[in-house]
Amino acid sequence: MEKRTDKNSYTVIFAIGMVLIVGALLAYLASALKPMITENQRLEKQQNILYAMGINNNTPGAATFISTKEAPAKFDKYITDQVVLEVVDGKIVSQLSRSEYKEKNGGQEPYLIDVKKQQAYAKAGKNRKLPLFVGEKEGKKFYIAPIRGKGLWDAIWGYVAMDENMVVQGAYFDHKGETPGLGANIKQRYFMDDFNGEHLLNDAGVFKGITISKTNADPTNKDKKDYEIDAIAGATITGDGVTAMIKKDLKLYVPFFKNLKNKQ
Repeated sequence: MEKRTDKNSYTVIFAIGMVLIVGALLAYLASALKPMITENQRLEKQQNILYAMGINNNTPGAATFISTKEAPAKFDKYITDQVVLEVVDGKIVSQLSRSEYKEKNGGQEPYLIDVKKQQAYAKAGKNRKLPLFVGEKEGKKFYIAPIRGKGLWDAIWGYVAMDENMVVQGAYFDHKGETPGLGANIKQRYFMDDFNGEHLLNDAGVFKGITISKTNADPTNKDKKDYEIDAIAGATITGDGVTAMIKKDLKLYVPFFKNLKNKQ
């Protein structure tokens, strides 16, 4: 008997079979590659944190990470402590040391805390964990905080290094899908370097944040107390996203720094 392959039933069975085969293959690849992906994410976070505090291989015109081979050893050398602040309704209710956090979370390092997930917890009215990384280089302390927000097309994020007075000592920004040559330039060195020396608090200790401004009257960025950075041309919405995540996320750390000053 001739086998008919032009019937609808044959087409449906063939399609289902292909879906099952491809689905199984993708599931296998996802499972097999997961350890590698996780490790790459871990190393990238170390590179980001170190970059913000000035541990990088920058050239005059380009932002360059240290290598993934160097990252673990340099992270252990320069990041001397990690703190986790527990926040409820925008207020810090507890503070955990690195060892305390690891003990309560199955050995997970604080720098691996998922900031996106913690922001979702806060929106749902749950407790949010804020990691803060303490670095030391050439006798100087750095406090590096992760921040996350939304650009024009998708997520943007960064790490901001501060001194004990919440004066910015360095920053690293990245994005998921901003427009090349426009919003994507938040990760270019000329933009990130402008944050160095910018004050987040006014002289009265009130948090002001930093605004990415199209009308900035200081395009050469000499005034570090104007709470403004010159905007990237054609990237208004991405710039607004950077402004928002700086003001929203870094403000949460203000009580920590005030307590730090009181202890000095």
